[in-house]
Amino acid sequence: MSLWGPMFISRRRALGGLAGLSLGPLTQAALANGEPHSGQAGGHWVHAYAAFGQPKYPAGFPHFDYVNPDAPKGGTINLRNPDRRSSFDKFNPFTVKGNAPAGMSIFMFESLAVLGSDELQTMYGLLAEAIAVAPDKSSISFRLNPKARFSNGDPVTAADVQYSFESMSGKYAAPGLRAALAGVARVVVVDERTVRFELRERTNDMLFTVGGLAVFSRKWALGSDGKPKRFDEIVSEYPITSGPYTISKADSGRRLEFKRNPDYWARDLGVRRGMFNWDRVVYRYYADLAVAREAFKAGEFDIFKEYSGRAWVRQHKGVKWDDGRIKKDLFETSVGQGLQAYMLNMRRPLFQDIRVREALGYTYDFDTVNRLGLYKRANSQFNNSEFAAQGLPGPGELKLLEPFRAELPAEVFGPAYVAPSTGRDPKRLRQNLLKARELLEQAGWKLAPDGKLRNAKGEAFEFEYLSPGEGGRAADWQDNLKKLGITMKERNVDFALYRRRLEEYDFDMIAIAGGDFTLPDATGLQSAFGSKSADEKGNNNFRGVKSRAADALIQRMAEAQTLEELRDAARALDRVIMWSHWQIPDLYASDEKSSYWNKFGMPAQRPRYFTIDTGSGFAAWPLETWWIKDPAKR
Repeated sequence: MSLWGPMFISRRRALGGLAGLSLGPLTQAALANGEPHSGQAGGHWVHAYAAFGQPKYPAGFPHFDYVNPDAPKGGTINLRNPDRRSSFDKFNPFTVKGNAPAGMSIFMFESLAVLGSDELQTMYGLLAEAIAVAPDKSSISFRLNPKARFSNGDPVTAADVQYSFESMSGKYAAPGLRAALAGVARVVVVDERTVRFELRERTNDMLFTVGGLAVFSRKWALGSDGKPKRFDEIVSEYPITSGPYTISKADSGRRLEFKRNPDYWARDLGVRRGMFNWDRVVYRYYADLAVAREAFKAGEFDIFKEYSGRAWVRQHKGVKWDDGRIKKDLFETSVGQGLQAYMLNMRRPLFQDIRVREALGYTYDFDTVNRLGLYKRANSQFNNSEFAAQGLPGPGELKLLEPFRAELPAEVFGPAYVAPSTGRDPKRLRQNLLKARELLEQAGWKLAPDGKLRNAKGEAFEFEYLSPGEGGRAADWQDNLKKLGITMKERNVDFALYRRRLEEYDFDMIAIAGGDFTLPDATGLQSAFGSKSADEKGNNNFRGVKSRAADALIQRMAEAQTLEELRDAARALDRVIMWSHWQIPDLYASDEKSSYWNKFGMPAQRPRYFTIDTGSGFAAWPLETWWIKDPAKR
């Protein structure tokens, strides 16, 4: 769970662009020159804030390069549930219990600022017409656009921003959301249109976290006494938000319709011009992926992002592709790819020995799994980016790693990690299994007369792979493990139970895909690898990592003042993560494999950082910028 309005993801996702708006008492010249203003505690009012370097777009820019500012409006886009949620039962996406529907973060909730999708981490004002960052990053202030309105016609005020923050940082919000906002000391309403966030954590992470804060009205779900309900009791009430769409119909948790708000306040802003071109957006929910594929072919929805390489090759073809009614594209992106891996829960005694964890890595035959060659092997926490470790550690990396040399694997100080490979060669697989057996014997595991691998206590080497997906996908791996006397049981459960087991850290091994990024997210990394989060249920430290080195390196990333400092700290952390064998790395893709019905117009230029259908931290470029070529037909 994350707090991002238009880009729901982990804390540090940045945002996207400001332009031709009425600036009230702040002139365009004042913004361009960075003149100070009494509403902020130090710093200068600016139209955009870049983590490093300068924003690409100047104050007053007319539109982003990756939109068509003259795109026609109209028609309907039909979509499916973009993730494992097969239904929804609430409309509050910020609490723990239940499932909120897809699309709300894209089409309804807006944030104070948004990311530019063709540059490294730069936020431009959306609800805010101007941003002021204190020189020491102790605070960030926002001056709200006087035109900003909720769907009920009320102006968006500083008090609404404060209320949104207090709701999402309070005890009734999701734990991950509270943790993400914990770096804010307090929120000060300076005046009706100015709000200041005073920060405990004086980092770019916190600045972008606050910029991405989803804002909603204080009137959302008022009780009979005129006061808001307790936040976790807001369930069935439609949110009162400022986005371009409102909910027009919700049908039994399986179908949701959004309709365009004809009075949408930001339609002429540079950050919104050429965007959100549909009159209606319809989501249908499918419990079974195979059924969803057939529904797509039948025309029930318009865009299908494919996660299965086998299905991409074998099922995204046929007469409708041949005659051009359906098109397919790899949609290459520059988005950094977090580590997708099989995570080993080191709270379990079985996985506490690094030799055992390394041995399991030798049993996983990625090359056979990837026999179609559609994916790349993940060798890093920061795949598809300059932040992945390369070659030997550089001077900056060594300086950060040296204080922890005694407690780190020696390999950390050598070449960057490369996962074991077989090249689909049976001889190399045999060599890998022999290496695994050698490591297991060193760790005290011997093959018993019954064919089971057992330790000195006579305990068998058995563990469970917990999955919310279809069964049988680990069969080849199970066979490899069986050759060594290891039993891996695969248990497939529904998503609700899966999520509950994860929140309780009640599993042996799970497969999780790492988050996408432009710049590495130190706060997300702290949640995934920080020692504190290892003991906090409901957090994301699924591996159970407790490492002084990881804690220190993540902190250095959060405090980095230059891109070089961030890169050194990230690469050093990458070496620690990969050579500690806390997981078995799997795959990543630098593209978004998707088929779509050939009825769309799309901008001539694509952004660098985007996704196809989720809006999970980046612009959902098709949903936000495409249009129906002939709106009269839909």
